[in-house]
Amino acid sequence: MRDHPDHVHDHPHEHERWKHDGVRVIPGDKLDPNAAQTPGMYRQAAINLARVGAQKIWAGTVRIEPNAKTGAHHHGALESVIYVVRGRARMRWGEKLEYVAEAGPGDFIFVPPYVPHQEINADPGEPLECVVVRSDNEAVVVNLPDIEPVEAPEDVLWIDPIHKAPG
Repeated sequence: MRDHPDHVHDHPHEHERWKHDGVRVIPGDKLDPNAAQTPGMYRQAAINLARVGAQKIWAGTVRIEPNAKTGAHHHGALESVIYVVRGRARMRWGEKLEYVAEAGPGDFIFVPPYVPHQEINADPGEPLECVVVRSDNEAVVVNLPDIEPVEAPEDVLWIDPIHKAPG
């Protein structure tokens, strides 16, 4: 088995570069609130280009207070993954936010590029806390204040292409 071409053995001090350019641990109480914001949502960056030199991802947290919701927005060409840590997330999406689904602790949510969406805290008594990962090193947020949501969105139950629908 050959060593990875980036793994250097020949330079005696080369291993020192990993001390500050290797693994990074970002304490949860040291996240950067200087992140792109959407009304109703509080984002904090943990991993991005500015903080750790990340080239291909952005990661951070989001908090939505009880009964609060974000404005309609999308994230441009980025893909987003949301992991629900605490609370109940209600996601609305579509041209008029006409579709809806919910997620709870331990659930993952995938948001494709350019999809207009809105995050809602569906729990009147508990904040919604999530971890967010995006497919680029800086968070892109395009707020869509002109979207008029439909009054009764359609529930969408997810069935993946690998597994059969129940029943």
